[in-house]
Amino acid sequence: MNEQETVLLDSFCGDLGLEIVFAGKGRVTLSSYSVSRPGLQLAGFFKYFDSSRILVLGNSEYEFLRDLPQKTRRERIKKLLSYHDIPCIILSRDLPVLQELIEEARLTGVPILRTDRITTAIMNDLFFYLNKKLAPQTTMHGVLMDVSGVGILLTGESGVGKSETALELIKRGHRLIADDAVEIKKVSPHELVGSAPPVLKHYIELRGIGVINVAKLFGMGAVKESSNIDLIINMVPWRDGEAYDRLGMETQYTEILDVKVPSITVPITPGRNLAVIFEVAAMNNRQKRMGYNAAVEFTEQMSKYFTARNDD
Repeated sequence: MNEQETVLLDSFCGDLGLEIVFAGKGRVTLSSYSVSRPGLQLAGFFKYFDSSRILVLGNSEYEFLRDLPQKTRRERIKKLLSYHDIPCIILSRDLPVLQELIEEARLTGVPILRTDRITTAIMNDLFFYLNKKLAPQTTMHGVLMDVSGVGILLTGESGVGKSETALELIKRGHRLIADDAVEIKKVSPHELVGSAPPVLKHYIELRGIGVINVAKLFGMGAVKESSNIDLIINMVPWRDGEAYDRLGMETQYTEILDVKVPSITVPITPGRNLAVIFEVAAMNNRQKRMGYNAAVEFTEQMSKYFTARNDD
């Protein structure tokens, strides 16, 4: 897990559709996957309080505060906001902001935000957002494509033809996620999501031509923001005498961030239509995930055939 990530408040609110009531520090520092409703703290119990969590105030917390005597309400809010590392406080259901909350927030710089969504909905959105933002991540050299809904990571040495193959796939209606550098996040124990670094998004480098903007050249339908990584294709130059898998009986895996991803090695020779081969690889991978393996079926049929011949 990333230890923490700091996000500009405008970006954070834009991603989650939040209204800025008080900007405070102008940023949100995220370090916990969890979100809290601080009912116990507003009742005066601060033992075990994790102030690194985003706090959400719903109807229950709001009405509880309103029912408190004004002096007690001020003390509880002051105590809560004395924890300066609180990322932000979000009010759901477009609840009015208590004057004491704004006044204490001005002293500590804790941002106060608001949404018209119900409490459960905004908490679900926050869980999903935090899971993506704080997921373990790494960067790999390669090209990530969405081929018929299958996320394919093309790897191999520089100059082997990854970007050229990606361009051919784009021309055939598939979508580019990232070229050259792929940022990979582990969003669940068995799921990797890849995207492009912001500075490289939509760009692809072609030797002899230079850098092109795929979105502007082929349209926005030719690019995609992110994709699961379902299959890794390692592109290698053909070497005489090298043994390459011809049946595909056993699935090979490449481990990224402790997640095993199915992988294949494709030797590159002049004249091979790699775009078509990779389309077939994507469809074959989908069939395997659905429980059908053509190589296994073929081997069983061959075994039955030779068994029948021997019986004759």
